[in-house]
Amino acid sequence: MGKTNQKEELFDSTMSLGDHLEELRMRILLALAGLAVGVVVSLFFGKWIIAFIQGPYVDALGKEAHLQTLAPTQGFVSYVKIATISGLILTSPWVFYHLWMFVAAGLYAHERRYVRVSVPFSAALFVAGALFFIFFIAGLSLRFLVAVDRWLGLQPNWTFPMYVSFITSLMLVFGIAFQTPLAIFLLTKTGLVSIEALKRSRKYVVLVIVIVAAMATPPDVYSQIALAIPLYLLYELGILLSYLAGRKKLRQSSVVDS
Repeated sequence: MGKTNQKEELFDSTMSLGDHLEELRMRILLALAGLAVGVVVSLFFGKWIIAFIQGPYVDALGKEAHLQTLAPTQGFVSYVKIATISGLILTSPWVFYHLWMFVAAGLYAHERRYVRVSVPFSAALFVAGALFFIFFIAGLSLRFLVAVDRWLGLQPNWTFPMYVSFITSLMLVFGIAFQTPLAIFLLTKTGLVSIEALKRSRKYVVLVIVIVAAMATPPDVYSQIALAIPLYLLYELGILLSYLAGRKKLRQSSVVDS
């Protein structure tokens, strides 16, 4: 019976290259369609979204806070960029569902179950990472950068496009970084990586995290530490979740055997 199930799973998970490409095309189109809806909605609320992301800048500069444009199209292009990122955050459950379903198409049936369960957590972690940056990290980074400007005798009068690029890029970085525990959980549940290997790799992971944080954030220590520490904690959280899931499965197997 066990061999029969394995054969069925193997047959069920086998797809030709053409099938994979068609699956990818369909998932991308569906994800983009949902994203387009989110972008349209965000365009209507763009002014409120701009006021929201300007919060850290206003807190850092106070009454001096003033964003400007230096070219006719900069305001419009930045507005569309904000709407696109906001639309992605708004529709992240839909977008992440189709991205994960494409991954699931190449897995065995018992492995797909973990992917389906992970979809809402993936979207929630992405949103949490983006908001974590806005509420806790952006203010620290901007205050540091403003202080450096003033120490150098410069007047911090940043342009709207550069500020939007700074904020939205790091929102994406933190949103993606917060996927770490889920990625580790899926890797261990599908058997691609063992918990023991993850534990042995801690010192290398710390080095990689420091490098990633330095490359993905502005050149200030506060931003780098603010990304590196959560990244490492999320790495440990992924190991913990995998360990707890493994113990639960072991207990269930013991109950069945007894």
